[in-house]
This record gives sequence, structure tokens and C-alpha cells, in this order.
Amino acid sequence: MTPNREEIVQEELMLNLGPQHPSTHGVFRMVLDLQGETIVGVTPYMGYLHRGFEKLAERRTAIQYQPYPDRWDYLAAMFDEMAYIGAGEALLGIQAPRRAQVLRGIVMELNRFASHLLWLGTFLLDVGALSPFLYTFREREMVLDLLMELTGARLTYAYMRFGGVHHDAEDVWLKKVRAGIPYFRQRLSEYRTLIDDNEIFRRRVEHIGIIDGTHALHYGLSGPMLRASGVPWDLRWKRPYGIYAEIPPRIITDLAGDTYARYKVRVEEMAVSLDLLEIFLDLVESGPIMASVPKVVKFPKQETYFAVEGPRGELGVYLVGNGTAYAQRMKIRPPSLFNLQVLSQLLIGHMVSDAVAILGSIDIVLGEVDR
Repeated sequence: MTPNREEIVQEELMLNLGPQHPSTHGVFRMVLDLQGETIVGVTPYMGYLHRGFEKLAERRTAIQYQPYPDRWDYLAAMFDEMAYIGAGEALLGIQAPRRAQVLRGIVMELNRFASHLLWLGTFLLDVGALSPFLYTFREREMVLDLLMELTGARLTYAYMRFGGVHHDAEDVWLKKVRAGIPYFRQRLSEYRTLIDDNEIFRRRVEHIGIIDGTHALHYGLSGPMLRASGVPWDLRWKRPYGIYAEIPPRIITDLAGDTYARYKVRVEEMAVSLDLLEIFLDLVESGPIMASVPKVVKFPKQETYFAVEGPRGELGVYLVGNGTAYAQRMKIRPPSLFNLQVLSQLLIGHMVSDAVAILGSIDIVLGEVDR
């Protein structure tokens, strides 16, 4: 005898995604409670990559710690360096020479472009598109080649120093960067031709993972996650630092707040990065790349907070000095951790297949989440 609908008992299924899973973009575990294919509960587990970077800042001198920030968000190491170096310079009362500030702007926008390329390729791979992954990594290799030629490293550069930068850029390198901009613009246009109006892609990402601007602010979201919900907040122009103070604002926003909006904002920001690179190259002038800095750097008994607009949002460093070469306390404000807080709200009510796309749209790097 077939039971009535009222007599059918539904049981929840617990599904583990991670900590090692192709869709997690790092060592991250997500436990989903399911009723059928619908997500009714989400429990994230993190901490697998905790390496004690904040405590290390108290056990290494200010100079010794300079290479460590590259390992926070290893896909955007220049921003990690700028956050720490900027906080240190604020405490020490040091200002980098103009040429160094322009070079910092160039390498940060190159790094932002490379980071967004990696996100775009892996995000499209998450929703079943293989070809864009191959194309974006081709262009990313070209950007990494430029950064390696300047710094000697592909990912962890140790390029910025208190008071300036470690290596000067030769004219031939600057010409290579300028020559690459039209090429990257053309490739970016090709990506959009492939992706923007692809019906399968649009059906996968539109109207899922929606968060409005008010809730985005309440959760402390930043970067593309916040701007895709209609909030025009970009630290490069809202709290300008370095050479960005001289550049007219160009903040990319979208009102939809869904997964597709986050894709559009990041792609538009890639175009902005290329425009900024052209502006910065025009601002390059001869001069020193380092200010006068004591051989033994001692942080005064003061505190400061310095933040930069990284590819994932507001990356900040709270730094407390005690009059010695060691920090009294350093606290990192990682954008990926704050953006990840909203995961439960974004996933509940959606299908399991949507979970991978929504998580990918957040663009997390577990190195800075766990620290």
C-alpha cells in the first residue's frame, strides 16, 4: 500500500565538502545539511592553515618580519606587504619617495589583475567551463613573468620595504608592462565574449547567493563582495594611500548582489587595473626608491591601523609598538574571513549544485582566513 504524503518521513542528510575538495579553493571544510537537494544548514570549519603569523610578529624584529606577510594571501602578496609596510611607516613617520610609491602602485595593480585572473579561471571551472580556465592561466603566467623579472619571485616577492621598495624598475621592464596592456585588454574582451551572455553560465549564477547592501555592511563585507551589492566603497579612493591619492575615483558597483553581479564587478575591476597601470606608467619619474631608514627599526609606543584595498577587499593591519624592534601586538584584518562569514546566509535554500558556484564567487584564500 502506498503511504500518504503526510505519512512520509523526511530525514536530513549531512554532506561533507572538504577539507580537500576541488571546489573549496583551499583547505576548507563545509558541512551541509540537506533535505533532498536543498541546503537547510551550513557549518563551515576552518583553521587547517593556521601558521601563527600574528604571534610571529612579536617574535621577529620589524625588519625580520618583512618577508612574512607574503604568505598571508599568497595570491596577492603585494597587498599583504603594503598593509604591513604601510602600518610600520605610519608608526615610524616615514614616507616613501614618489618613484617608490608609483612602483608600488604598478606592482599592486599587476598583482590584482593576476589574482582576478586566477579567480575567474577557477570560478568558471567550478560551474563546468574548462576553456576560460586555460586562457586566464595563460595570461596570468605573463603577469607573473613580469613580476618575477622585477622581484625574482613568482608569488612571494618581499619587494616592499619600510621607506620604499627593494628593487628599482629598469626602463625596459616598464616598457614591457606598457606593451602588455593592449594585449590584456584584448584578451579581457575575449573572455567577456565567451562568458557574459553564455546561457548556461547565466542560468548557473544569476539570482543565487543574493545579499543586499544593508546586510553586506552588517556582515562587514568588503571588496567586490560589497560593491556587487551596490555599496560604492573602495579604500583606494575612500581612504587613499600612496599614489592612489592623485588618481580620480573609479569605483565599480552593481545593484543585483547575486553571484553574477560579483562576476561582473571583478571583470570590470580588471579593466580598471589596466587603466590604472597606464596612468601609473605616465607618472614614473626618476629619483630614489628608498627613504632614509634607521638600520635598527624600533616601533614607538604608539598604535595604528593601516588598510589597503586588496583583490578580496579590506586587508588591514593593526600594529602596536612598545619602543623596541619587536611589535607589542599585530592583528590582521583579513577580507576573506569576513566575506566567508556570510556563507551560511548565501547557501541556505539553494541546491547543492549552487553551493559550489556561490562559494567560488566569494573568492576566498584560506592562507589569510586561517593565518
